[in-house]
Amino acid sequence: MADKKAAALPRKAYEKELLRLQTELVKLQEWVRATGARLVVVFEGRDAAGKGGTIKRVAEHLNPRVARIVALPKPTERERTQWYFQRYVEHLPAAGEIVLFDRSWYNRAGVEHVMGFCTQEEYQRFLRQCPIFERMLVEDGILVRKYWFSVSDTEQQDRFRHRLEDPLRRWKLSPMDLESITRWEAYSRAKDDMLVHTDIGEAPWYVVESDDKRRARLNTIAHLLASVPYEEAAPQVLCLPRRPPSTGYERPPRNLQTYVPDHTASL
Repeated sequence: MADKKAAALPRKAYEKELLRLQTELVKLQEWVRATGARLVVVFEGRDAAGKGGTIKRVAEHLNPRVARIVALPKPTERERTQWYFQRYVEHLPAAGEIVLFDRSWYNRAGVEHVMGFCTQEEYQRFLRQCPIFERMLVEDGILVRKYWFSVSDTEQQDRFRHRLEDPLRRWKLSPMDLESITRWEAYSRAKDDMLVHTDIGEAPWYVVESDDKRRARLNTIAHLLASVPYEEAAPQVLCLPRRPPSTGYERPPRNLQTYVPDHTASL
């Protein structure tokens, strides 16, 4: 583990390449919007595997009206009685949209199965239906990309510990996260079974080594860009208009409005 940390990608090289890739992501976004393409990107992996950080970097400079993040809470009582995939279908992209799933329908193959939140019958039905569901998406023209973030047990433990000690990130820890430590092998078996059943030609899985977060982010974004045949769209020609001459408007007195106190004056 010490060797892995010593070999971490230098921050300067990381930030330079991240900016270049994010610039390409903006081009991808404009291509999606111009062509009416529909893109779904699924991010899965263990707790603290680095999914959230990667999604944040992917979406950082994109238009939220075009690219949106979907991170669904646990299903409601009504949703539990629906067809399992039903609540995910309403979040699929329309023409010119990108959807980034921060966890997805694969919850059933992972946490629901391991923690006993679904029956064995429901789990087996998911494994049968999921490839059919994804083939339907692809057949309808949706671009589907699926990434599994693979983190070692020691690195996950370190990240949990850092979250526990950091007041800004402690909210990321839940009893369910800590429970996953004691069920490491059960999650490993569930992941292996999931890949066997759902790694299909139309929508294959791509595994991301994520012990080094910086490398994981760059590798994922670079792969995503390389997997989509986008082209740079011609930018819309915009010109700043001249500001018209004053017509006599006068701003109301400041004491008629309530201003935010200048906190910075005390720094």
